[in-house]
Amino acid sequence: MARKTKAQALETRHQILDAALAHFSVHGVAATTLADIATAAGVTRGAIYWHFKNKADLLQEIWLRCDAGLDDVELEYQTKYPGDPLSVMRSMLIYILDATAKDPQRRALMEIIFHKCEFVGEMTTLMAIQQGLLQTCYDRIEEVLRLCIEAGQLPAGLNTRQAALLMRGYINGMMESWLFNPDSFDLAEEAPQLVDAFIDMLRLSPTLAAGR
Repeated sequence: MARKTKAQALETRHQILDAALAHFSVHGVAATTLADIATAAGVTRGAIYWHFKNKADLLQEIWLRCDAGLDDVELEYQTKYPGDPLSVMRSMLIYILDATAKDPQRRALMEIIFHKCEFVGEMTTLMAIQQGLLQTCYDRIEEVLRLCIEAGQLPAGLNTRQAALLMRGYINGMMESWLFNPDSFDLAEEAPQLVDAFIDMLRLSPTLAAGR
């Protein structure tokens, strides 16, 4: 019975997250109430409060759920390209762009973050959490870039901090532009060329030389 109850609680949690993602994506975070989410999920508001503190907590959990598989994807590419960190990085960047175009949940999340969420009120908590994660992200990108440098795949003088800032901005900018106007270009089809263009910049830009 205990196992069944635990499974039911997990199922309810996923129902709430799915309903929140759908409502946030269509109506925006500010215009969505917990009552809206409860109705869509077929649960009570009490059930939502049992699992989540507020809308910021819900959106953070949606974010974590969408990103949960990225470590496994990276491990898969590391196994596929041993000793080739640049190919791993390239494949991950292509995967992120491709998944934004093809994975409905990731696309909905990116639409919310870029276009349908104001980081005010209760959402300032989420903003603070994401700011911390962003710093970790920059550190992780720098780590990968240094591995590429050590492997002789990127210039020894590359300014890894500037390159990390540019990479994050470039990938986010591509996703945001496409989500705003999906007919303007084919994000999934053009992902390899877009990523290769960025890698060419890392390899060839004299401005990214360290100390500039």
